[in-house]
Amino acid sequence: MLIRCGYEITLVCQEATALVCLLSIHQERADDICGSETFSTTPSVPTSLYSDPFGSRARRLVAPAGALTLSGNATVKDSGLPDEAFRHAREVPVQDLPDACLTWLTGSRYCETDRLSQIAWDLFGHLPQGWDRVQAICDFVHDHLHFDYLKARATRTAFEAYEERVGVCRDYAHLALSFCRCLNIPARYVNGHLGDIGVPVVDPMDFSAWIEVYLGGGWYTFDPRNNRPRIGRIVIARGRDAADVPLVNSFGPHVLQTFRVWTHEVADQDANS
Repeated sequence: MLIRCGYEITLVCQEATALVCLLSIHQERADDICGSETFSTTPSVPTSLYSDPFGSRARRLVAPAGALTLSGNATVKDSGLPDEAFRHAREVPVQDLPDACLTWLTGSRYCETDRLSQIAWDLFGHLPQGWDRVQAICDFVHDHLHFDYLKARATRTAFEAYEERVGVCRDYAHLALSFCRCLNIPARYVNGHLGDIGVPVVDPMDFSAWIEVYLGGGWYTFDPRNNRPRIGRIVIARGRDAADVPLVNSFGPHVLQTFRVWTHEVADQDANS
């Protein structure tokens, strides 16, 4: 299967403003990209790429005063298979976790493990450890929160989402990964492309957030927002929470003028068009 994904984002800055963008496909999918991933700005400005502390590809540039459009496009080879379930995967005791996993156990900007710890143990502490317990967490979050774009709030934390019972995909991810961390299960936040392949049409398209959980020696995908196997996830960035993976981090004021995202299946003959 081939998936075309991309975006067009226009920002308006009052003066020249430094930006760091996390919009490029994660380097782990480099071999799956047909040809090359494109990136351009209008007007044209110099940019440079670097790897952030979590292995995501970040792009630096300086936006001039006025409007700047960021555009990107890629065609990605994908298995076409839905997310797999590994029901046998077990939790790893903290003392046996790799050092690199310890970062994903602690609280972070949007994930207040201190405020959610007792709630997590009361809700899920009695359940058998492993894949099914993580899925039970996702089931709870999926049912507990009501999805509402109109009530999105950039400052909403996991605890506030639990209390308010509303949110968007980032809130679902924050609450689920916070519960996992409270139970000593490493969990990280993921931002990426997820189209509507195999499900009802999603309009307008947007970037999506989900989580990855460390079980049995590997990282596995869970999606508390959709809570069903999906086809064609394309990771852009990972972090402790949304604070680590902003699509555009602006070091000065700006106004978002336009925002368009696309992710859809294409035929072989359309891969390079």
